[in-house]
Amino acid sequence: MSSATSGARARARVEVTAAIKDEARRQLAADGAAKLSLRAVARELGMVSSALYRYFPSRDELLTALIIDAYDSLGAAAEGAHAEVASAGPVRRWTVVCEAVRSWALAHPHEYALIYGSPVPGYSAPASTIEAAARVGLLLIGIVRDAHQGRGVAVRPLPGGLRPEAERMAADLAPDLPPAVIAAMVAAWAQLFGLVGFEVFGQFNRVVEDRSAFFSYSVTQLAHGVGLLEQK
Repeated sequence: MSSATSGARARARVEVTAAIKDEARRQLAADGAAKLSLRAVARELGMVSSALYRYFPSRDELLTALIIDAYDSLGAAAEGAHAEVASAGPVRRWTVVCEAVRSWALAHPHEYALIYGSPVPGYSAPASTIEAAARVGLLLIGIVRDAHQGRGVAVRPLPGGLRPEAERMAADLAPDLPPAVIAAMVAAWAQLFGLVGFEVFGQFNRVVEDRSAFFSYSVTQLAHGVGLLEQK
């Protein structure tokens, strides 16, 4: 096989794979992840099911590809926003990352629901999703790490009963940071996506009107909660 033929086939595979994913995302928006069907995707693309199975042998493999794409898209948005303020103080860097997460989620609500909404019945995410899923968390940890290595962070003492769990989390996530900081980080991470999820899924209706201002206030409080200090 010539290199030209091989290259053309590779390009065609990339194009068909992208078309399959695009149609699957359309189905996610219309019917939700639980109803995603390879046969329906193939039908809409004018393909026979056996041809589609050469790209994605099962619904779960297609879901995994969509999940990784969503996490990577979210991570890229957060990292891109952070790059623009990388020389700013830690609180500013933190809030910009959080705001990028919110903006991405509001622009991609169905993909956000896929990765942070209700679990898909019968689907268990494989280990291959972990690296992409960790991008935002690692970015936030990096901001806290820089602050700790610089002016430091205002570490709050841990309740005695939580210390073993905090030490375990620190060993897994960032052994160079104090366990109390990592415990606060994990709590802040959960609260960040809780705030975003409440807005995306309509839980703030008739409760919060100025959601941008409320979100900025909330994530600044999260920054203070993990010990980040305002730059003077």
